Amino acid sequence: MRPPPADRPEAADRVTPVELFFDVVFVLTTIQLAQLLEADLTWTGLGRVVLIFGLLWYLYTGYVWLTNHVPPRRTGRKLLIFAGMAGFLLTAVALPDALHGGGLIFGSGYLIVVLVHLTLFARSSVRASVRRLAPYNLSAAVLVLAAGLLTGPAVPALWTAAVLVQSVLPYLTPRHSWIGMAASFQVSAAYFVERHGLLLIVALGETVIAIGMGVPLDHLGPDTAGAVVLALALPAALWWTYFTDAPRTEHALADAPPATRTRLTAHTYVFGHFVLLLGVILTATGLHAVVAHPDEPAGWPTALALAGGPALFLTGMADARRTFGTGRLTGRLAVAALILLSTPIGATVNAVLHLALVTALLTVMLVADRRHHDPAEVKPAART
Repeated sequence: MRPPPADRPEAADRVTPVELFFDVVFVLTTIQLAQLLEADLTWTGLGRVVLIFGLLWYLYTGYVWLTNHVPPRRTGRKLLIFAGMAGFLLTAVALPDALHGGGLIFGSGYLIVVLVHLTLFARSSVRASVRRLAPYNLSAAVLVLAAGLLTGPAVPALWTAAVLVQSVLPYLTPRHSWIGMAASFQVSAAYFVERHGLLLIVALGETVIAIGMGVPLDHLGPDTAGAVVLALALPAALWWTYFTDAPRTEHALADAPPATRTRLTAHTYVFGHFVLLLGVILTATGLHAVVAHPDEPAGWPTALALAGGPALFLTGMADARRTFGTGRLTGRLAVAALILLSTPIGATVNAVLHLALVTALLTVMLVADRRHHDPAEVKPAART
């Protein structure tokens, strides 16, 4: 059987193994960012993490939109996906020094990711639309490469310019943005929900692995053992929170008209999941510090990370509920506020007690969800 013509749309019905492999490589960047933040747990350090992750996340979402239209079922496409993985692996390896001397390797990996993305999209049914975005992506890669050749204040300035050129500037020209090209994209609701669900599983799983690898075995006592168990329970609660809403989200997204579906997808899976994954990064940072010193106060920076991560995650989930009309917002937002209010316990009393309280609040929320969930409350998604 001959392959379909290049201009014929291909539906992505489910995630392929090569895409899951791609996600495992990409999630290494989140682990690196958590370690980078732990080494500099300040507002400046957080700003650096947001800047780096923003640049990488935009490209990752570009690959999801790519494989939605160009499923990597053929050998040639799979090999190009592996090339994109190599680019992301280079960025992850060079990430800790990306703003301090390792920027050239990071920029080289970033350029590879951009070029592979454009090469694969060139034979898709939306190639004309993607060509309008190509100058922005290529310009961002050039700015990151240029930053790798310099030192001092010019480096963060060029990185900031790259984020603005790639993620903000296109939206100032509506016909060049994802939203402006909504009619060109045919979003598979089942594919997007499954792909991002698998990404979240990998991110939370690798967070637990990283924490387990960092347990101080020479001080392994009851406090540390309890902290390790709770360090699994908290990501598990976040996982449960996400997948409580996922079926209703898929239903609402599938029922939306095609153009509306594209706008909803861009909002939730480009912007909303950036907030969710940033929450996972903050959570991993706080967890690692708590497990390392479970029998003492964590201090304000660590306690803020441990509380801020789940609170940010819940805020992203509440926004998804608002966007798709799939549930009440008050429970998510109220628990997010209570978790933030628990910060002084971790900062001044005991780190493990704080971790237990955060996990307990999430557990109570999930139990309440199960008691009050009404499948009939799912409404058609019509908001943008």
